[in-house]
Amino acid sequence: MHKSDAPLPARWSPSATRRLRIFIVTPAAPGSRNGNRTTAERWARHLRALGHEAIVALEWDGRDCDVLIALHARRSHAAIKAWKAAHPERALVLVLTGTDLYRDIRNDADARTSLRLADRMVVLQAKGLDELNAAQRAKTRVICQSVRAVRRQATPKSYFLVTVIGHLREEKDPFRAAQALAHLPRSGIRVVHLGKAMTPEMGRQARALMRAEPRYRWLGELDHAATMRWLARSHAMVISSRMEGGAHVVSEAIGIGVPVIASAIAGNVGLLGDRYPAYFPFANERALAARLARAQSDPTWLARLESAVKARRHQVDPATERAAIARLLDDLLRGC
Repeated sequence: MHKSDAPLPARWSPSATRRLRIFIVTPAAPGSRNGNRTTAERWARHLRALGHEAIVALEWDGRDCDVLIALHARRSHAAIKAWKAAHPERALVLVLTGTDLYRDIRNDADARTSLRLADRMVVLQAKGLDELNAAQRAKTRVICQSVRAVRRQATPKSYFLVTVIGHLREEKDPFRAAQALAHLPRSGIRVVHLGKAMTPEMGRQARALMRAEPRYRWLGELDHAATMRWLARSHAMVISSRMEGGAHVVSEAIGIGVPVIASAIAGNVGLLGDRYPAYFPFANERALAARLARAQSDPTWLARLESAVKARRHQVDPATERAAIARLLDDLLRGC
């Protein structure tokens, strides 16, 4: 059992520790729908509910606080370094992202230094621990991202709706589901893609794919409520990423009960489990097409995916995440 899965200590309550002033640093700007911003704002809500003061900003501004929580080892390194220089005795929590775990800590000196400076670290899915050495794992906790799930909606009857939710950037391998349609010439599958083009070239590629493949629609970035409406009425969701720290959209699909067809990368396996039956090899659109064809044609298999997703709802319950954050603070204050 991971520490994040352990029951909350009986003696712990918000009043059992003093009110803490906690500063959260995230490289994602206010108002953005970036996953780092979503995580930071959600943690701030949990911390306030636990009785603490929580501030979210792009950089630490020097104000007097008890704890600094930083998202992203490389991009928040300046704030991490400044905090520890000013307050070497005060707690620093580092939340590791996908680019941290699966790229930056391997080759970036700032990211590696951030890991060394952190008193505690957090990974957003259990497989993240595999990227750390023994000393780093000893100070790391697994805290899965929670969601406020919307209600499952009726799926379309005249076609099989597949959603892809994520910004158009290289790490997401964003067009793999659209490319898979070329291997499904007579299917009634339609792919709807929601997310912002992070470069002009990504936008051009999406528009070119729509012209070439009428079953693919890129709708750009929608607000969260509209995005969840699309997800809730989908037969399935595809996540084709090359790296993920623990995709929030997978947690949202779990919370709603939408079957997920996922690239077989550690970040997805860490959320869906080793035995989840609908992985495909990364960047392999033929294999993805085969999974999509089966999901459309085999109701029993699709129901199996839905059951497997629903069985993991406990890990995306807000109460579970809040309790894990409470344990993390208790752990810090004990100095263990």
